[in-house]
Amino acid sequence: AAHIGQPMPNTLHVLEPTQQIKGLHTFIRNRETNRDEFIFYSNRLMRLLIEFALSLMPHKVCSVNTPQGFCYEGKRLDTTRLCGVSILRAGECLEPALSEVCKHIRLGKILIQTNLDTGEPELHYLRLPKDIKENHIMLMDATVATGAAAMMAIRVLLDHDVPEENILLVSLLMAESGVHSVAYAFPKVRLVTTAVDPDVNDQFHILPGIGNFGNRYFGTESKHSYNPQSA
Repeated sequence: AAHIGQPMPNTLHVLEPTQQIKGLHTFIRNRETNRDEFIFYSNRLMRLLIEFALSLMPHKVCSVNTPQGFCYEGKRLDTTRLCGVSILRAGECLEPALSEVCKHIRLGKILIQTNLDTGEPELHYLRLPKDIKENHIMLMDATVATGAAAMMAIRVLLDHDVPEENILLVSLLMAESGVHSVAYAFPKVRLVTTAVDPDVNDQFHILPGIGNFGNRYFGTESKHSYNPQSA
């Protein structure tokens, strides 16, 4: 509860809560939304999230000539090295959106699971490009509740010599406690999300939340029996 009353870190970037964004959240937060609609509206929101995250990457001025012979001064991504890393399982849901806007992007995967005896996150699987230290990284997970899994994934990237300032943690939904935990541990990592919820319950589930995103997206539980997501 140490985060209560504290201002949000300046490394947090939240998608503007337009009517469209709130409308998409209305669909995915509704427990009565069927799986097909949940996937459809989640995919729309993930595409907007990825586009927003890309706008935070370094850009440079780029001038081009229009078909009418005029010069247009625009922008172009100022890096040729961009890599997506998903935190399994739910983080994989953001991969298609990233691949749709970044052709031929390389993807890495990290599997982190909680030890039921200790309650601590453990690394179970890792696949990263060999030269990942030279990349800007978009670290993807569906939700960030306590931030434990995200922090372990960030430590894995740092152990592979990725500069902290080159990491963007991208998630559909974050809890305030998770935001503060990650920002305190890694002050140079930027956090990008569509919304921040205020609470996490005793089981470390985001409130009001969107339920267990992976189960709802992949259809591994019925809509009336799912448990809220923790991450």
